[in-house]
Amino acid sequence: MTGLLQYPDYPFTPKTFDRGDGIRLNYLDEGDADAEPVLMIHGNPSWSYYWRHLVLGLRDSYRCIVPDHIGMGLSDKPDDSRYEYTLQSRVDDLDKLVASLGLKGRITLAVHDWGGMIGFAWALKNPERIARLVILNTSSFPLPKTKKLPWQIALGRVPLLGAVLIRGFNFFARGAADLGVMTPIDRASRKALLSPYDSWTSRRAVHRFVQDIPLKPGDKAWALVTAAERQLPNYRQLPTFIGWGLQDFVFDQDFLAHFVKELPNATQKIYGDAGHYVLEDKYAELVPAIRQFLDRHPIA
Repeated sequence: MTGLLQYPDYPFTPKTFDRGDGIRLNYLDEGDADAEPVLMIHGNPSWSYYWRHLVLGLRDSYRCIVPDHIGMGLSDKPDDSRYEYTLQSRVDDLDKLVASLGLKGRITLAVHDWGGMIGFAWALKNPERIARLVILNTSSFPLPKTKKLPWQIALGRVPLLGAVLIRGFNFFARGAADLGVMTPIDRASRKALLSPYDSWTSRRAVHRFVQDIPLKPGDKAWALVTAAERQLPNYRQLPTFIGWGLQDFVFDQDFLAHFVKELPNATQKIYGDAGHYVLEDKYAELVPAIRQFLDRHPIA
């Protein structure tokens, strides 16, 4: 099925939100406005397209809200003089979007990749708003002590070389589309996943995300991420779903073990034959499993 924008399995009408400075954030708002909201937060280097199968599987009964971060997907891609590409900016954007939509009750927070740091950092100010969690190959804490930053990502942080690789050769986005799955993505869907990142300028945010990874105290995102880590045990009583692809060289079993330790009551779907883009590899199984989980745990 091809949608309005000619992306496979993306039959949606995106909306835009002005942050207040003329920079527009693109987002999906699918489903009945009065239905229980599910806020889906993507990571780097994906966009709302990553969540398409879940939106299609939920929108008949749930309100699916899926932003494209500034510089990502179909959102505006301003230069550094107009926008600070940091975790705090992402959290502020999410806060403004949620407020603009008039979401006053509790929500389900679904996160993947960097979306975990953004979503859980947003939850620091809004813990009472979180009713359920859906966690897919992500993090809400610094690198586990047992793990080093993978060299493929470390290269992207090397001055000049990182820019050439990520913004010049699209090393990061293309690598994620190919190495992030165990079952190759079909050509049309792969093209759609990569389509927002087709030039040096359009890949700015992809590079900035890599540069913003907090590795030590003093890094811009460190305080937020460590605060989110401390908050994680407070969600133990919330209905939580963890879906994980074990063939992920970044968010690997060390990250999964941390989540399972802090959220021991979570429903788990763990796949030994799925990669980082677990919702690409296993959407046929994950979407109905997540739907069943949400149906079993309605928001009170």
